[in-house]
Amino acid sequence: MLARPAERALELGCGEGATLARLRERGLVGWAAGIEIEPQAAERARSHLDQVVTGNIESLGDEAIPADLDLILCLDVLEHLVDPWRVVRRLAMRLSAGGAIVACIPNLRHVGTLLPLILKGRFDYAESGTLDRGHLRFFTRSSMTDLFQQAGLIITEIKAPVAGKSALLDTLTLGLARDFCAYRYLLRAEKR
Repeated sequence: MLARPAERALELGCGEGATLARLRERGLVGWAAGIEIEPQAAERARSHLDQVVTGNIESLGDEAIPADLDLILCLDVLEHLVDPWRVVRRLAMRLSAGGAIVACIPNLRHVGTLLPLILKGRFDYAESGTLDRGHLRFFTRSSMTDLFQQAGLIITEIKAPVAGKSALLDTLTLGLARDFCAYRYLLRAEKR
């Protein structure tokens, strides 16, 4: 999803900074910053990144978000926010021209989520996965696309990886059931 190396990058929910550190080692990222809500993880990230802001993106002021960014990573984080629409709009404003947000978002339409709902009338939260107890928002391909378009971004790429039993269903349906087979979506949205 990285079309070219990014001079300036930010990861929302950077944890200990491992993702940006790896991208930096591969020469895909220059200056790197992170925003992390967990203080201990943010402290460890400081050894890998140029700037780390500790706090909740939804309560931080705009001045806490670096500007002129070529890349913003939102990997399995937007579904944990109260108002991801507002956050994506704020992040889009911090992108340089041609900059991009790369996001990973769980797919609510996955067959593993839908079947228990349809057949058993159950929507059970879990410790991890699409129905993670920490998820406040749920997305499908369509609603995920809307999330980025409402911020004025142009979606240039969407990937819907499949694995396990879902891969068999995807193969048997010649990809026609891909939206029911993908556990998550990977998306690239650019500022033009």
